[in-house]
Amino acid sequence: MNRRKFISIAGVTTVIAAGGYYWSTDKSNFVRENSLTNASGDISFQKDEREILYLASLAPSGHNTQPWFVKYIEPYHWIIGNDKSKWLPGVDPTQRETLLSIGAFLQNLEYAAGNLGYSYQCEILAKSNQDETIAVVKLVKSSNVIKYDTTQILLRRTVRSNYLNDVLKTADVNYLIRQELGFMYFISNRAKECKWLNEQTIEANRIQAYRNAAQKELANWIRFSSNDAQKNNDGLTLASMEIKGIPAWVLRNFYGKEDVMKSSFREQSIDAVKEQVAQSAGWLLITSNDSSPVTLIETGMRLQRMLLKIRERGIAIHPMTQIIEEAAIDKSLNSSIGVSDPVQFILRTGYVKNYPQPVSLRRPVEWFMRTV
Repeated sequence: MNRRKFISIAGVTTVIAAGGYYWSTDKSNFVRENSLTNASGDISFQKDEREILYLASLAPSGHNTQPWFVKYIEPYHWIIGNDKSKWLPGVDPTQRETLLSIGAFLQNLEYAAGNLGYSYQCEILAKSNQDETIAVVKLVKSSNVIKYDTTQILLRRTVRSNYLNDVLKTADVNYLIRQELGFMYFISNRAKECKWLNEQTIEANRIQAYRNAAQKELANWIRFSSNDAQKNNDGLTLASMEIKGIPAWVLRNFYGKEDVMKSSFREQSIDAVKEQVAQSAGWLLITSNDSSPVTLIETGMRLQRMLLKIRERGIAIHPMTQIIEEAAIDKSLNSSIGVSDPVQFILRTGYVKNYPQPVSLRRPVEWFMRTV
């Protein structure tokens, strides 16, 4: 939405609100705490199963598609699957990011199971990124498991704005990456490589914004209205995109998928990226030895372990992977930043003064369960 159009609509809304119309409109952003937490289904869960699977589902995913399903074999014995209906072929044609997200799901599952006293056994079965069956998981009650504070899973969120430009303290960088040496790299905002990442992130977003397949895909996953958000319990809501107040009210009540395809919306998105990359301590990169399905899943688990450590240090992270998604820029990524291994995540990072509560939506567990 360009500035002139917004001012025009905002002026109209003042008149409408004065006439009483405001009270019949969609007045507030729909957030996670408003969501349905359970639903009817064909499975009678045993003790702790539903809680473990819900905590697993709080993993991040591109456009918040939540690209997993769980096939119930028997109590505490499940197949973790790859839901083709949640793929993003416009920006992730090889399902690389899908497997990374399922890896994060599995890491949450392991932590949640351990916290409730279950040992976690997982066998990766996927031979390609497109395989439907990804892993088989068994949980066994045990007194010899490491307990993990799942509050960190509940509180994890992506923060997009209000980053400080202070460089991360050496102690904080070490805290984040010391157990992942060889796979994580911090590039300070004082480094020349940071400037390249800033500039090319903007350019990759520009390319993607004007690539209609990618933009249409984005439009399909934005939940402008509260009704749409409540119906789907996934996707990008205005709250998760950190749009509030009058701009959010305008978007909820006057915008739809067709508006995402307009030049004004595309340009505003690019402007937002410019503002974002101007605010950071730098970039965190996560690499892998190769891009096999097993390695991608392990890398997704590695990301999630790191994400669950950042809040207590007041550190925010915003995945911005457009460079990897756009081949014209990705081909020069490794040589430009001096890293030889495949880069799987590009993460803008920085300190924030106030850490907001999580707002992104999640589908009830029953919605992603399947029976054999």
